[in-house]
Amino acid sequence: MSSDALAVYLAAQGFEKELADELCRKGVSIKASKERLFLASGLTDSVWAQNIWLEPSFTPVRSVGEAVRTLKSVQRNWKAHPVGFYRRAAVIESQLPPVKARPLRFGEPAPVSPLGAWTLWDHDLLLASPKCSSAFPDGEVRFEEDRLNPPSRAYLKLWEAFTLAGCFPAAGELCLDMGAAPGGWTWVLARLGASVFSIDKSPLAPNVASMHGVDACLGSGFGLEPETAGRVDWFFSDMACYPERLLTVVQKWLDAGAAKNFVCTIKLQGETRHDIVEAFSGLPGSKVIHLFCNKHELTWINLEKWRLNCL
Repeated sequence: MSSDALAVYLAAQGFEKELADELCRKGVSIKASKERLFLASGLTDSVWAQNIWLEPSFTPVRSVGEAVRTLKSVQRNWKAHPVGFYRRAAVIESQLPPVKARPLRFGEPAPVSPLGAWTLWDHDLLLASPKCSSAFPDGEVRFEEDRLNPPSRAYLKLWEAFTLAGCFPAAGELCLDMGAAPGGWTWVLARLGASVFSIDKSPLAPNVASMHGVDACLGSGFGLEPETAGRVDWFFSDMACYPERLLTVVQKWLDAGAAKNFVCTIKLQGETRHDIVEAFSGLPGSKVIHLFCNKHELTWINLEKWRLNCL
């Protein structure tokens, strides 16, 4: 963490308290906040930030035209995030080049063009950052949705996780999907050509169960031991369980060397347990993120190639 760097953290929608608590635990000093924006002294990775403005600075602007000229003089692409003075901000935004942020087709890479962010912190005070942690506007990853085939909208979480991680299972790789029903994640994996073993106490949706490469079993994912299942290429879990129990399960599979890669949903129950979230983050090769598709839950991604980089 950079102790003196100025940063602006955009909280995931509805999780302002979680972000404030996280920054406090990490020793980041919050200077001010407006709606979902937190101005802080200290730059750090954040689980609960939808986006981080990495190089923010204040500029006095006496007019709309001056604000527009200031932003254009730095770069082309900007995303407005108003926190007041909405009409004035809208006029400024209308005079900037439009940001084309169409929904992605799954499989397309994340954008790489720089996208800055700005707001009017006061009527005549521009707060802008040419660099952000996310190349998506406000960190919101949107897709062209398939409203016909998936049995639930949970598939969007997996699409987003794969897009942000920059990798996904290859055709023929063996995937274990714990707590799979009704089968949104299994549907994604089978469409990628992977071999999927799905386990849940409830059955998969019929159209998913009949997909090529899908083998389903009725039962509890917690009862499946690594020694019984054998080594898999990918371990997936969207199971509804307490975070502590999920941590115990994935630690068992990591210790056994029984899975190369992991993508798991950390379902938070009641008050957010920051200590458990930090435990997941502390596992070598891990990233914990709040996906745009997540609710009161987080996604833990752990990849073999990331673990190797930690050695």
